[in-house]
Amino acid sequence: MITLFKKTMPGLALLGLVLGGCQPELDAPKADKGSADFSKYVSVGNSLTAGYSNGGVSNASQAQSYPAILAQQFKKVGGGEFVQPVFAAGQENGSGFLRFTGFNANGSPKLETVTDKTAYTGATLPSGQAQLAAYTGPQPNNLAVPGISVISSVSALTGGLAPYGVINPYFNRLLPAAEAPTKDYLTYIGQASPTFFTMWLGNNDVLTYATNGGVASASNPFSGLSDTTRFGIGYRALLATISKNGTVKGAVANIPGVSALPYFTTVRVNAINASIKANPNIPNASTASLFITTGKGEVRAALPTDLLVLTSSAVIGTPSTNPANPFPVGVGYTATQSNPLPSQYVLDADELSAITSRTAQLNSIIAKSARQYKQPVVDMNSFFSTIVNNGFAINAVNNTTAYISGNLFSLDGVHPTSRGYAVVANEFIRVINQTYGASVPMVNPNDYSGVTFP
Repeated sequence: MITLFKKTMPGLALLGLVLGGCQPELDAPKADKGSADFSKYVSVGNSLTAGYSNGGVSNASQAQSYPAILAQQFKKVGGGEFVQPVFAAGQENGSGFLRFTGFNANGSPKLETVTDKTAYTGATLPSGQAQLAAYTGPQPNNLAVPGISVISSVSALTGGLAPYGVINPYFNRLLPAAEAPTKDYLTYIGQASPTFFTMWLGNNDVLTYATNGGVASASNPFSGLSDTTRFGIGYRALLATISKNGTVKGAVANIPGVSALPYFTTVRVNAINASIKANPNIPNASTASLFITTGKGEVRAALPTDLLVLTSSAVIGTPSTNPANPFPVGVGYTATQSNPLPSQYVLDADELSAITSRTAQLNSIIAKSARQYKQPVVDMNSFFSTIVNNGFAINAVNNTTAYISGNLFSLDGVHPTSRGYAVVANEFIRVINQTYGASVPMVNPNDYSGVTFP
């Protein structure tokens, strides 16, 4: 669930998730595959399935993706080899990623971008994205494409836009050069012949819009909230294709809510207001506060219910470039005497309501499609909603949804850490065991790392 069509992604990248919950350690019964056949497991999805973490994809992050963890556990009940589309030797850092190097004097984290051993070719795709070196290994089992949505997966739904293989660098690298201008994701996954599959798609049909503060990008035709009609057509086509019209067993996951992600909850309105009022460089600071521009273009004081995106912390308080409003960005006294924070850095109540409503509508389509093609739903939406306020503890190790310190979310504030992906894998295993009478062993999330501290 990364946002494409942007040359840089300051402070993150983008798709991830609220993770936690109570997953007690139990003495499991003898490992058994039940009625499922895991000999050829294939995963379909976006950045969450690819193992995107800390703002990028690398060989190391792919190895800790939830499909890789699932495949590891499936091997204990007859599963086969699981091929990842890894980067070549010397390019193992893939797209590059963020590294945590400590804290600044004001307590904010210091992040640096890893740029060595990346896989960029020096060429640029028509979308403006840097091209990644082509994958040259055998057909992968992990078919995930970071950034992809249901709408962009099916060429018939894209309104005559250039095929996604020449727009998305992650999809582009999976396709032979001759096929990139013609093959869509629906056709690509149709090449696979799984005996078991997982599918987690739909997140970017709301998340791309949300992470851009409820603003659709003119340079990204897939950056709005996906309409329900096209989503339904696309989702059913994708699920019918990978399940071979319901004859192959698998599991699909639905779309979690976005409002509890660290990307939206780390920068708080009340904390920003306190810092403004304590700033000796702002005249009459005690009467100043944070002002925003809503999605409707209204300028008003920020409310505690407004969600500020993670990247807003690098913008709020910076010097004004508008002589009519000399205050630092975000600072104001009244609507007419302010330099409001631009709309793309905040989700106001109307925008959040629209995102929540559309998420529910798309999840209803996912549930109906799953019933049609005889697949169980891993209800990530309910799972995350239930556990967001509590986190979970395993062997006295507390895991929360807090940014950096909570163990579950990576530095981009959206995608999981290795431990977070282990939690996701366990939830898939729970539903798979329940549905197919299997006893696939779960993993211990404590065996997987959170954010790595310097």
